[in-house]
Amino acid sequence: MVKSCLIRDAREMGEVAMTSRKHARAYRSSLRASDVARLGLTGLRARPMRAVLSALGIAIGIAAMVGVVGVSASSQARLQEQLRALGTNMLTARSGADLSGAELILPEDSVGRTRMIPGVTSAASTSTLSGVSVYRSRLSDPNATGGIITMAADTNLLDVVSGQMKRGAWLNEATAKYPGVVLGSKAAQLLGVVQPGTQVWLGGRSFTVLGILEPAPLAEELDNSALIGVSAASTYFDAGKTPTTIYERSSEDQVENVRTLLGPTLAPQGSTGLKVSRPSDALAAQNAADQTFTTLLAGVGSIALLVGGIGVANTMIISVLERRKEIGLRRSLGAKRSHISVQFLAEALILSFLGGVAGCLIGGGVTWGMCIAYGWPPTLHWWVIAAGLGATVLIGAIAGLYPAIRAARTPPTAALASQ
Repeated sequence: MVKSCLIRDAREMGEVAMTSRKHARAYRSSLRASDVARLGLTGLRARPMRAVLSALGIAIGIAAMVGVVGVSASSQARLQEQLRALGTNMLTARSGADLSGAELILPEDSVGRTRMIPGVTSAASTSTLSGVSVYRSRLSDPNATGGIITMAADTNLLDVVSGQMKRGAWLNEATAKYPGVVLGSKAAQLLGVVQPGTQVWLGGRSFTVLGILEPAPLAEELDNSALIGVSAASTYFDAGKTPTTIYERSSEDQVENVRTLLGPTLAPQGSTGLKVSRPSDALAAQNAADQTFTTLLAGVGSIALLVGGIGVANTMIISVLERRKEIGLRRSLGAKRSHISVQFLAEALILSFLGGVAGCLIGGGVTWGMCIAYGWPPTLHWWVIAAGLGATVLIGAIAGLYPAIRAARTPPTAALASQ
């Protein structure tokens, strides 16, 4: 009887203890997300200038990274637009010195030979006129040539190289026979010519400027050239019939085959002196160089972001030291260590996140401004913004972790007794 009573009492005591533990868990102190955000903002509002300066360090790093990536992406988009517009199916063949040092002379029918290669859709040529210089007037200094090269050009050259006229007109079958000249963009600047109809002194006689070219990305040698018709070059200078550069367009799938056949076609006796190139490859190589520079700048931005994170950590440590009494008071009123650590960690996260948002806005503004200034299509991928904000949250968590743990481990009595 006594034994059964003891068992019953023990069972009842166990049930009471279990009920007490359940109630304790039910009424355990906790912080809601809104409470955490409010506490974090309260701490930052107490010292706004310090918070702004700390967030500025994060903003500079993120702005540098977002701006660099955005400008690079916009530049690449512009390059892709250029390549699509200009085409990647153009090859150039230039005469040069062979292995023995002798200058290769292309045959007069080089354009016709090139057009007979399977896959070639169009071809044109230029011929450099040695000893034929161009000046603004007959009174100009004979030594002040400005490096301008005089060339005889086929009438279909502009179509082959996808060139554009800035002002005036290109050579045609009629004007190619008379003393008329088309100036490249740089040549026109050097001569001070801004309008067609201007007279220039070319090869000891007066020539009329027919037009001015836009910069030619696939034939940059034309930018610093004065171009006259082949017939005019033959009539006035007894030159221009032997081409020095061949430009050709072919089907996209036949470019490599044409590249292989150009040498034997134009120089069957030996093509070591023939320089065959693909101008679009130079643009792609330039883009690769820009990418390397972009990576370097992104590394600099990462360093700036790291410095900003150190600034946030320093700010939070100082904040912990200055608010020891606040920490002690909260601990004495029942706040747990987790509450204190969450509060200071939230401050660091909010501070970093606000800096990240400001940095993304600044970086986006820089990208937009550069695109407007250079005429690029604005390109800023969403993942760049997401990565920027994610990086700021990560930096904030790392920077705020040690100060938060230090604040949580502060004894209440020592905190209240501090001055």
